[in-house]
Amino acid sequence: MAVLSDNIEEFIKNLMSEYEGILELQRNELAEYFRCAPSQINYVLATRFSPEKGYIIESRRGGGGFIKLIRVNESKAERIKSLVGEKLSSGKISQREANLLIDSLYASDLIDEKQGSLMLAAVSDKAINIPASIKDEVRAGILKQMVLAILKDQN
Repeated sequence: MAVLSDNIEEFIKNLMSEYEGILELQRNELAEYFRCAPSQINYVLATRFSPEKGYIIESRRGGGGFIKLIRVNESKAERIKSLVGEKLSSGKISQREANLLIDSLYASDLIDEKQGSLMLAAVSDKAINIPASIKDEVRAGILKQMVLAILKDQN
């Protein structure tokens, strides 16, 4: 199923670049093209084209399931600030959530592969070898400082 999701994502991203960041699709037509259930299209949209990844999705059910995708254009610094602000506002972040945030930063070209790898290593449970009760708070602090360092370098 991951290969199908990757293919759908790639297809949509190629269309997005052709249509300058705004794309209208019919859910059923896309599902028919990929010979999958419309719920698979929903899954790809929800997991790979979320607001955290720089997309706005407008949809309407019925009549084929109209979908409008809009790529949000923000400066790198503003994008990083909004992503991190949302995810780190509580002062805690799990390893899974941190990994998703770092993957999102990389997918949005806000960090490069080397930065992403270093960040993943730094926030891993192996690197943060302390009691579980405070691990997510420490991880949030580390991640926040790394992101601030990246922002500083970009300005």
